Amino acid sequence: MASCLSISMVFFFLIAQIKSETTDHSVKTFIFRVDRFSKPSIFPSHYHWYTSEFADPPQILHLYDTVFHGFSAALSSDQAASLSHHPAVLHVFEDRRRHLHTTRSPQFLGLRNQRGLWSESDYGSDVIVGVFDTGVWPERRSFSDLNLGPVPKRWRGVCETGDRFTASNCNKKLIGARFFIKGHEAAANAGGPITAINGSVEFRSARDADGHGTHTASTATGRYAFEASMSGYASGIAKGVAPKARLAVYKVCWKDSGCFDSDILAAFDAAVKDGVDVISISIGGGDGVSSPYYLDPIAIGSYGAVSHGVFVSSSAGNDGPNGMSVTNLAPWLTTVGAGTIDRNFPAVVVLGDGRRLSGVSLYAGAPLKGKMFPVVYPGKSGMLSASLCMESSLDPRQVRGKIVICDRGNNPRVAKGMVVKKAGGVGMILANGITNGEGLVGDAHLLPTAAVGADEGDAVKAYVSSTRYPSATIDFQGTVIGIKPAPVVASFSGRGPNGLNPEILKPDLIAPGVNILAAWTEAVGPTGLQMDNRKTEFNILSGTSMACPHVSGAAALLKSAHPDWSPAAIRSAMMTTAGITNNLNKTMTDEATGKPSTPYDLGAGHLNLDRAMDPGLVYDITGEDYVKFLCSVGYGPRVIQVITRSPPKCPGKTTSPGNLNYPSIAVLFPTSAAGLSSKTFVRTVTNVGQPNAVYRPMIEAPRGVEVMVKPSKLVFTEAVKKRSYLVTVAVDRSNLVLGESGGVFGSLYWSDGKHVVRSPIVVTQMDPL
Repeated sequence: MASCLSISMVFFFLIAQIKSETTDHSVKTFIFRVDRFSKPSIFPSHYHWYTSEFADPPQILHLYDTVFHGFSAALSSDQAASLSHHPAVLHVFEDRRRHLHTTRSPQFLGLRNQRGLWSESDYGSDVIVGVFDTGVWPERRSFSDLNLGPVPKRWRGVCETGDRFTASNCNKKLIGARFFIKGHEAAANAGGPITAINGSVEFRSARDADGHGTHTASTATGRYAFEASMSGYASGIAKGVAPKARLAVYKVCWKDSGCFDSDILAAFDAAVKDGVDVISISIGGGDGVSSPYYLDPIAIGSYGAVSHGVFVSSSAGNDGPNGMSVTNLAPWLTTVGAGTIDRNFPAVVVLGDGRRLSGVSLYAGAPLKGKMFPVVYPGKSGMLSASLCMESSLDPRQVRGKIVICDRGNNPRVAKGMVVKKAGGVGMILANGITNGEGLVGDAHLLPTAAVGADEGDAVKAYVSSTRYPSATIDFQGTVIGIKPAPVVASFSGRGPNGLNPEILKPDLIAPGVNILAAWTEAVGPTGLQMDNRKTEFNILSGTSMACPHVSGAAALLKSAHPDWSPAAIRSAMMTTAGITNNLNKTMTDEATGKPSTPYDLGAGHLNLDRAMDPGLVYDITGEDYVKFLCSVGYGPRVIQVITRSPPKCPGKTTSPGNLNYPSIAVLFPTSAAGLSSKTFVRTVTNVGQPNAVYRPMIEAPRGVEVMVKPSKLVFTEAVKKRSYLVTVAVDRSNLVLGESGGVFGSLYWSDGKHVVRSPIVVTQMDPL
C-alpha cells in the first residue's frame, strides 16, 4: 500500500507540473486505457483518481467502466505523451473519426407470417436492440408501440432529452435514447475540418437529422402491417426483421461530421449497462486501413459487449470489389456484407438508333414520355471535372436541353444531377467506370436519370462519339419483383481476405443491402441534399449499412427463440445455415464481374433465417478462447489487457490463430512452401438439436487440396452435447493453382440426415501479416 501510494504521489506532482507548464495549444482528444486494479485505495472512485492524477475535470470527456476501463480527455500531445508513461496506463490512442457505411427483404430472408422463426420467436418480443447511428425520427409509424406489452423489467436505460426530443418521444417500442457528442465537440473546438453543431440542420439530441439511423433502426426492428413505399417505388407492407423487438437508440454520428471513437466507446459502455441484447453498428474506418484490435474502439467496445453476452453486428464496409477491403475484422464481431434482393427499379435508356440499355432509377418526377433529347458527354473534352459533373464544371451552352452523361465517382451521385439541372440539362445518364463494374444502386434523383453499368456506359459514350446527332430518352419502369438471379453479391460490398488475420474469414456472411426500403427522417429529403425539399416517410438506400441491421434483427429473433445461446452460437447458427446458391439454384454470382462468388465475397453465404432457427450444431466460443487467439497473433499481456479489461494468461504453448473455434476454416501456407505441406485444426461443435444424433461429414475439397476429417462420425447423446474433430488440410505446391482471388475454396458439411451444418474452407498462399 505504501509503495503504491508513493508512486501515485510522485506521479501526481509530475502531472501537476505538466499541467502548469505546458504551452502546447494543439489540443486533441485522447483515449486512455487504464488498469483499473491499479487505483490507489485513497481514491473513492476512478473518477477521483483520474481527475487527481491524469487530467483536470473539464478536460475529461467520457469515463468508461463497463466494456472498457479508462477515460477520454482533451489534452495536448505533450500531455498525452507524458501520461502514457504512467505505470497504470496500458495504452493511449488518439480519437479518430469514422463514417457510416452508407419492405421486401424480410421475406427474402425466408421469414413468413405465422410460421418459422417469426412465430417461434414471437417476432423478437422483449429482446432489446441497441442501434449506434445518427439517431431516430421517433414519430414514424415504424416505431409505434401499439399492442406491445410493458417495457422489459431488466431495462436500465433512459430517454435522454434534448433539442426536439422529450421523454414522451420514447414508448414501449422505442424504450431508450441517448446521444454522445463530447468527442465531436472537442474535435470542433480544436479547429480543423470539424465544425460545431449547426442548430439549423442538426439536433443536439437523439433526433435524427440525417436519416441513416432511422433507416437502420426500422430495418432491424420496425413494426409491421401498414402500406409503405417511397414515392410509389417498392410498395408493400412495411416490416422490420424483428418487429416486436424493443429499440434503444444511441446517437454517435452527426450530420456531415462522422462518428468519433471516444463517443462510440461511451455508447458501448452505456448500452451494456442499459441492458441491450443486440448492438447494431453500421460504422467503419472508411480509410481503407484496418487498425489492430487494441487500437480499434469498435473492436474493444464490442469485445466488452460480447463478454457480457451481447451480440454485436457490424457492417463490412463499402470499398468493394477491391480485395482486402472488408472492415470490422475482430473475430468476436459478426461482420456483414451486402447482397441484392429479388426486386429492382429498372430504367431503360433508349438510344436514337433503337438500342435499349438497362439501368436503374428511383426518379419519381414527371416522365419523359418517350420524347427524344440530344445527348452529350462533357468528358469528351478530356476535363475530369466535367466528366464527373462536378460543381460549376458544365457549360450551360453545351448541356442546355440535353441529356448529359456523367461518370460515377468523387461527388455524390444525386449531386451530379443537380449540377446538370442547374446548367439547364433535362436528364442524366450516370455511367459506372471499371471500378464499380456492373454494380448499380437506385437513387431518388431530382431530374430524370438512369444509372447504368460500365458496359452500357461505354456503349452510350461510343454512340455519342460516333453519331452526328445522338439522341436518347429514359423509360422508367417502376418496381419489378421476382428478379433473377438473386441474391447477387453487391459490387460495393467489402471483400476478403481479412487484412489483419487472414486465418479468420471475413466477412462472416451477407444479407440484403441493395435498394432497401425503410423509415426516413422528416428533416431532409430522400437524397439528403440541402436543396432537396421533398419529404417522405420511407426511403430506399443501399450499402452494407443496410445489410448489418438485417443481421441485428435476425439475432434478436434467434435470441428470443433461444435465450441461452451465446453471441458466438447465434453467429454460428447464421453462418452454418447460410445459402450459397441463388433463386436459379446456381452458385451465387458477383455483381462486379458476373462470375461465381467466393467466400472472400460472401463469407459463409447469404443469411437464411428459416434454417438458422434449427442449425443442429453450433461452434461456440468463450472469452478464454478469444484470449488464446490474441495470444496466438503475438499480442503481449499488456496489449491484450487493453481489449479484455483483465490481465490475461497466455498458454505456454501458443496455438495457431486458425484454431479459434470459428464456423469457417481459412488455411494459410507460406509463399516459400514447396512440395507437400499440411496443417491440422481442431473444432468443437455443440449439439442444439435433438439429443440423440449422429453426424457424418461430407467434404468438397478445394481444387488441388486434400482435406481429411477425424473422427468419421460425431455421436451425441443426452449426456454428451459437445464433440471435437480434427481437420487436416494438405497441399502439393506443384499442383496448387490459386484463382484470380488468390485462393481456392471448398466446404465441409456435417449432417445427421435432417440438419446440414456447412463450413466454408479457404486455402491460400500468404505469409502471416
